[in-house]
Amino acid sequence: MRVMKIGLYAISDLHLSLSSDKPMDVFGEQWNNHHERIRENWIKKINDKDTVLIAGDVSWSMKMEDGLADLEWIHNLPGRKIISKGNHDYWWGSISKLNNLYEDISFIQNNFFSYEDYAICGTRGWTIPGDKSSSHDIKIYNREQIRLKLSLDKAVSSGYSKIIVMIHYPPVNDKFEASNFTEIFEEYGVEKVIYGHLHGPSLNRVFEGTYNGVEYIMTSCDYINFDPIKVI
Repeated sequence: MRVMKIGLYAISDLHLSLSSDKPMDVFGEQWNNHHERIRENWIKKINDKDTVLIAGDVSWSMKMEDGLADLEWIHNLPGRKIISKGNHDYWWGSISKLNNLYEDISFIQNNFFSYEDYAICGTRGWTIPGDKSSSHDIKIYNREQIRLKLSLDKAVSSGYSKIIVMIHYPPVNDKFEASNFTEIFEEYGVEKVIYGHLHGPSLNRVFEGTYNGVEYIMTSCDYINFDPIKVI
């Protein structure tokens, strides 16, 4: 008898546009029919018992009703899905409404979900402030730290000590310097951080590997060849 192994996978930046005309091939020919490539790779390796983390930029839709076609596409793929918000997810509405849409899709916002003995936490994140950052950017950067801590605190108060975080933006700047986000990860003993956001020429500044006890994993579609990668 074949024993089905349960795995945890990750991918981000699906940039779906099933209800609108927003082709991604303007960013390079590697994006031609990218949603079909994702689907083909997904169903080859992921079964209904697996869990897939999707770290933001799910859909180009501006409104919730338009984004439902993209969410339905994800729903029809095998496995449980946990989604965090990206900078292009303008369709993202009430978190309670989102979490009542599908039994197999969970959305993170000031909350967490579990995978075996791990807590899956997260937030969108933001560009790491620099010398030319606006007050608006700094305000959002600070707010995202609060949201991240809310997610982590709920996990810790529920008894979890093994934590994986999903954050859409890179948690370091262009020089790979530490940020308030990386300090929070280390403070809470986070094991792994899943992130995306970077595409094209920006992929030359991917931050990966283990630093101060935290493993950083980059999951943008075009970086992982539109093929979900195994995290655990």
